[in-house]
Amino acid sequence: MRPANLRTKIFLDSGDPDETKQTINLLGFLDGQTTNPTLISKNPKAKGRLDRGDKFTKEEIFGFYKEVVKEISGLIPNGSISIEVYADRNTTTEQMLERGREMFSWIPSAHIKFPTTSEGLKAAQKAINERMRVNMTLCFSQEQAAAVYAATKESKKETLTGFKNVFVSPFIGRLDDRGENGMDLIKNIIRMYNSAMQNQKGDHHVEVLTASVRSLNHFLYAIKLESDIITAPFKTLKEWAEKGMPMPDESFKYNASNLKSIPYQQIALNKPWQNYNISHDLTDVGIEKFSTDWNELLKPAL
Repeated sequence: MRPANLRTKIFLDSGDPDETKQTINLLGFLDGQTTNPTLISKNPKAKGRLDRGDKFTKEEIFGFYKEVVKEISGLIPNGSISIEVYADRNTTTEQMLERGREMFSWIPSAHIKFPTTSEGLKAAQKAINERMRVNMTLCFSQEQAAAVYAATKESKKETLTGFKNVFVSPFIGRLDDRGENGMDLIKNIIRMYNSAMQNQKGDHHVEVLTASVRSLNHFLYAIKLESDIITAPFKTLKEWAEKGMPMPDESFKYNASNLKSIPYQQIALNKPWQNYNISHDLTDVGIEKFSTDWNELLKPAL
């Protein structure tokens, strides 16, 4: 069962409802789940179909994604389920919004994932005005997180019990992959948001969702940093369960090895979101990866 002193919400990062069931059995609880096109492409049923050489039409893949999400939602009825819109370099705000509206209607507990780009932030700003919940994904910098905060400042009320309407998802593993300490980004964003609260210039309307978790050390350090949410793959949650769901105490030290530290920036959160530098090469790479994995599921256009 949930450790008594665990405040962080725990999500599974997966497109497989069987992993959802296994995680709930192992932990005794689960607060939500994140999905994306890559995870859906790894779903055993989708993979089996692709292995037979039978790709999906656009209608079929959206129908498949919807059924997967509905099954997951049924397993975590009080949890948040993140559903990602398709977006490539050319996807417009209106196209994202159209897809987001459709996906938001699938289940009562959806957070719609938009990329942390200009078009994605425009979509998020409009989405929250339509009372949708959003999860800004592929975040790799403190300025991107500041832009998310600014773009969604009109969203202040919870509409899903226990969750804010806005998440920001910094991807730590992908920063680690290129020699930067991704956990510094989590620490810096939390510090920036908390500073705004202390200065009475913020309202904590954005929850920090630690994503791209690669190890139990990532997971435990995110708990120690008091990340609002952590999403982790099944293997990490399984390892945590098998070790008795340990919690980081005062003696816990995160070993960043030879990773380069990411310095904290003093960034005010009261500017228009367009005034922040939101460009990041890893965001571009992530969009390319997700769109490629999605398109690999589809039959060639006639």
